[in-house]
Amino acid sequence: MSNTSSSTGSYSTVWECVIPYVQEPQDRGAVSLVCKRWYEIDAVTRNHVTIALCYAASPDLLLQRFPNLESLKLKGQPRAAMFNLIPSDWGGYVTPWIEKIVESFKKMKSLHLRRMIVKDSDLELLAASATGKALEVLKLDKCSGFSTDGLLHISRSCRNLRTLVMEESTIVENDGEWLHELALKNTVLENLNFYMTDLVKVASADLELIAKNCASLVSMKITDCDILELVGFFRFAAALEEFCGGSFSSPPEEGEDVSNEQLERYVAVAFPQRLFWLGLTYLGRAEMPIVFPVASRLKKLDLLYAMLDTEGHCLLLRRCPNLEMLQSRNVIGDRGLEVVAQFCKKMKRLRIERGDDEIEDVEGVVSHRGLICVSRGCLELEYLTISVSDITNASLECVGMHLKKLYNFRLVLVGKQETIADFPLDNGVRSLLMGCHKLTGFALYLQPGGLTDVGLSYIGRYSPKVRWMLLGFVGESDRGILEFSKGCPSLQKLEMRGCCFSENALAAAILQLTSLKCLWVQGYIPCAAGWDLVHMLRPNWITEVIPATHVAVPNANGEVVLIENPAQILAYYSLAKQRTDFPSTVRPWVPKVYSR
Repeated sequence: MSNTSSSTGSYSTVWECVIPYVQEPQDRGAVSLVCKRWYEIDAVTRNHVTIALCYAASPDLLLQRFPNLESLKLKGQPRAAMFNLIPSDWGGYVTPWIEKIVESFKKMKSLHLRRMIVKDSDLELLAASATGKALEVLKLDKCSGFSTDGLLHISRSCRNLRTLVMEESTIVENDGEWLHELALKNTVLENLNFYMTDLVKVASADLELIAKNCASLVSMKITDCDILELVGFFRFAAALEEFCGGSFSSPPEEGEDVSNEQLERYVAVAFPQRLFWLGLTYLGRAEMPIVFPVASRLKKLDLLYAMLDTEGHCLLLRRCPNLEMLQSRNVIGDRGLEVVAQFCKKMKRLRIERGDDEIEDVEGVVSHRGLICVSRGCLELEYLTISVSDITNASLECVGMHLKKLYNFRLVLVGKQETIADFPLDNGVRSLLMGCHKLTGFALYLQPGGLTDVGLSYIGRYSPKVRWMLLGFVGESDRGILEFSKGCPSLQKLEMRGCCFSENALAAAILQLTSLKCLWVQGYIPCAAGWDLVHMLRPNWITEVIPATHVAVPNANGEVVLIENPAQILAYYSLAKQRTDFPSTVRPWVPKVYSR
């Protein structure tokens, strides 16, 4: 017995030494459930936490559970807010979190806020604290509510910042003093990102000064600063690996030749030798020669905001044999995807978004043909997001047959056709899910009739590892969602639009999805009596209801018409108390008191 006891003790001691080196959140969560001792070790050694919804916990609970945090990622408004589907005043205020961070989390080095409402006073409080002065990473990702005055506090006081990110945030611009202060005070900056914001008071001299003072600057993502004014910046930014933004002050008209003088000015822009990630806004075919000298070494290319047509994409991508990540719009066309499949064999991440429907380009259409080409030619793909105008079962089967490394697949059908010849896509979806067995993220946004109840049951059955899922206009009846809910054992977050399911079926399905932590539904069939959601209730489960509204929008003739924004359900697990900051357009669903 003594030998057995000694062996067991040694075994436990070894694991106690190993636990601090376990970084994967799912593994950490499993470790903490083994015994009380391992729970305590996890609590004091966990250095990073991601909270997927700010109302799922409270600052006090976070401090109690993980008192020694060094890194925190906090998400506020649901993803649907990016598409104006959630009321603008829904919530997601960061103030109570900032107050607790500066008061109690003395070891905090990294703070990542996503889709949260951040006030200037929050940034001022953070900057004035000892925590803020020691902060090395601050990301305000798709946030709103603050101005350049708040950024000025950060620039003046947070001199240890290595990363400052504000990409796609809504920022009120009063002046450009924040950038000037950052250039004067910071010498350790490695990553500065205010890409896709409305900040225009950006002095090229300040950017050049940052490049001079910060020898470790590896990433710079800016707004539409004239690229020809950044010659000095590129000269001093010798360590730069990533650059996005910039624009051309007077690009030639379509079909217009570039003058010799313009060509000489473009030649003066020499990108640093280490640059491998590039994204230029308003880049047209006439300006492409500026990219050609570095094209062969590019690993990442962002063309989402370029002005290239299909032919321009083809000309550029033929010169990019080492490309591993590409972002573009569907103007790339099937022909552009054929070039990707032929010349970009190392591609790992491909994202093709919906473009401007008003731009007429007969070639600028992505269909099942482009998807088949990419599936056969880019066998290293791990992430694929694609918007298509047409889709077939055969193309989905091709994805499942060839892309064995895929862990995230998202398809959006944007075609204007009233019917797709190959509907329904049941067999294609089944083949894709059976072939791509590593999938952890899956999105399928179709049109009515695209997937039957049988197809929906296939998604549930063949998605064993999927943790996040978006479904749009799928299924035919309540039977579909009920069959779907018998599978998906790992599903934590589910988003659905254009649903044909009743409250009763949704509530029953949620009880079957035992791993689910967050649900967002738009367009369900409400129950007249208002009782059916009671079946969804379980401990620590909060349900919010956003009633249907009508929004006035102009039609093609310029006339204002009322469009219905269907009712929504947002439900999530929360260890915090019931939130009280509901706007008038959102109400918590509270069951009526009744006796059996």
